[in-house]
Amino acid sequence: MSTAIATPTTRAWLNKVPAITATFWVIKILSTTIGETFADYLTVNVGLGQQVTDLVMLGVLAVALTLQFRTRQVTPVIYWFTVVCVSIVGTQITDFLTDTLGISLWVSTGVFSVILALVFTLWYREERTLAITSINTPRREAFYWGAILTTFALGTAAGDLATEALGLGFRNGALIFGGLILACWVARKAGASLVLTFWVAYILTRPLGASIGDLLTQERSLGGFGLGAQLTSLIFFAVIVVLVVREQWLVNQYGVAEKGSGPHGGRARDFSWAALAAAAVVGATAVAAPTASVAASASAAQGPLGDLTSYSTIVNDLGTKVKAGDLAGATTRVKDLEVAWDSSEAGLKPKSPHDWHTMDVAIDGVLTSLRAPTPTQADSAHSIATLQHVIASLQHR
Repeated sequence: MSTAIATPTTRAWLNKVPAITATFWVIKILSTTIGETFADYLTVNVGLGQQVTDLVMLGVLAVALTLQFRTRQVTPVIYWFTVVCVSIVGTQITDFLTDTLGISLWVSTGVFSVILALVFTLWYREERTLAITSINTPRREAFYWGAILTTFALGTAAGDLATEALGLGFRNGALIFGGLILACWVARKAGASLVLTFWVAYILTRPLGASIGDLLTQERSLGGFGLGAQLTSLIFFAVIVVLVVREQWLVNQYGVAEKGSGPHGGRARDFSWAALAAAAVVGATAVAAPTASVAASASAAQGPLGDLTSYSTIVNDLGTKVKAGDLAGATTRVKDLEVAWDSSEAGLKPKSPHDWHTMDVAIDGVLTSLRAPTPTQADSAHSIATLQHVIASLQHR
């Protein structure tokens, strides 16, 4: 593929994508993880719900893209803000198809693969290059961001397929996807196409970031570090801000053409900053992670999904409130069930996808009955009894 830089014909743009350095990849992976954790935080912890979160983030993405297209050269602060927004929206697109429309991850992975292939085909047919060193016209940038959004949606679908549907889990997912990215680097060093290895690695950063996000946010009893979505997002966001501010300072000091040069740039400095960022994330994680280990008791090992006592406690409390006619209290309490269940999905679902789906349907029944425009005691009691039966059957299988 040609990597020649064409002369802009509409207005004098310089290349709109940062140099591909070690710092670039660190920021990309961290922003990808935020795309996973922040979307979950808004949807579940803040309680906006999927539809409201989708609308809010689409609006923010529109603002980010408008700012990005108005610039005439790479502006790291705007560029990475846009990447974070695209990461969140790409995650939401796949989650909407899977959770709301019930579309199989196999299907969505295949569909997004076809869409990405079409984007690349049209891009290359029109511009004769897919190189990101040539994002210097409005049309090329439109193709670029179309490809980026599709890679995030594809990476989400493929990552969920691998770690959940295929039962790899987030620990194995982090190792596998990290290894595949390393293989891309090795292939590039061996002479493989820069354009091909870049885009393959770019797609793989999405499931890698999601696996890292799940590893950090999931409870220790599920194999995670138990940081939660909020704390994980804050740690990663703080590191991203430091790196992006430095990138912006380099651009302001040396200009786009000389980015990475000078006393504060260069490959050695770049690797040093990337290594410091990674060390900061590991250090903050080690300090923030709960120090108490969670012992795996005999009861915790019961059933295909492990110990469901915490969910049973909430459901029994719901049953007590509904039986007493306190539907308002039950509606408030059911939020705890929703948050706990959604937060543990990445840890529970790989254990037994079929059983997880069975319980997920029962939980949705409780949420639907209690959140109906005019909830009734009979419907709510029936859905709660159904969920109690499902939990009991799974816990004592």
